[in-house]
Amino acid sequence: MSLDLSRRSFLTTSAATLALPCLAGAQESKPADPKSSPFRFCLNTSTIRECSYQGKKVDILAGIDVATKAGYSGIEPWINELDRYTKEGGSLKDLKKRIADAGLKVESAIGFAAFLHENDDERKKGLEEAKRCMGLVHEIGGERLAAPPVGVTDKTGLDPFKLAERYHALCELGKAEGILPQLELWGFSKTLCRMGEVAFVGIEAAHPQACFLLDIYHIYKGGSDFEGLAMFAGGRMHNFHVNDYPADPPRATINDAQRVYPGDGIAPLTKIFQTLYNAGYRGVLSLELFNRDYWKQDALEVARTGLEKTKAAVAKAFAG
Repeated sequence: MSLDLSRRSFLTTSAATLALPCLAGAQESKPADPKSSPFRFCLNTSTIRECSYQGKKVDILAGIDVATKAGYSGIEPWINELDRYTKEGGSLKDLKKRIADAGLKVESAIGFAAFLHENDDERKKGLEEAKRCMGLVHEIGGERLAAPPVGVTDKTGLDPFKLAERYHALCELGKAEGILPQLELWGFSKTLCRMGEVAFVGIEAAHPQACFLLDIYHIYKGGSDFEGLAMFAGGRMHNFHVNDYPADPPRATINDAQRVYPGDGIAPLTKIFQTLYNAGYRGVLSLELFNRDYWKQDALEVARTGLEKTKAAVAKAFAG
């Protein structure tokens, strides 16, 4: 939470965060044996964005082929990839069929709508962009869209209640469009960079479709302790970004490009996966990396390696 918040807002946030599992409807039923793998596995297309595949740079069609051959059950494309595909004459109806025929599910999509912007006109444009993005996601068979703090990443001291109102408005739009907007934590941002702040906005939005999109790297970058994951009800998360981070560079200077495969860094993956499981999470783990060294390699090799290492980390968490 921003240091500029009032004492009242801070105390309210703390109380709200502690109440999250109850208010969000945490699941109490006993699920299947975790050894059978409680999570699905998805490829976020950023992981192979600049890779080559069969002699060409990866596009959305290649991404679908790679995700299938590597063994993922889902794919998480970026809106700019869909825009590029349609600009080049592609049909979203055909793309939906191609994804389904490949045996994949569109688990989520990454867009950048400034729905939290402080300026009324810019915020209106942000909601219009969100609606456009939701339409694209719906056309390819998806049901969820990332909702990061675009437009306020450089702002501090914003009223968290106003942020909650704006997220509520986005959820209302999502309800009309048939898409769940997932409130996303960005560790480098000055707003919505910590889990407590994201939890507060999600709770005070007071919307049945409010949900969260968290990310191992971003939680670390933003300064939150992974112990806080236990405060998020599994039923209010559908997609969780997985990756890892090295000990060096330190938190203050590390950036997206330095993310590594799960298990190749120092993130407490066993604790993270066990905490998610105990909170009732049974959603997807989406591998999201931006590693320039990986981008120099073949896309299928990167995707397969990422899936193998993610599955190994999950298996380790539930071994014994």
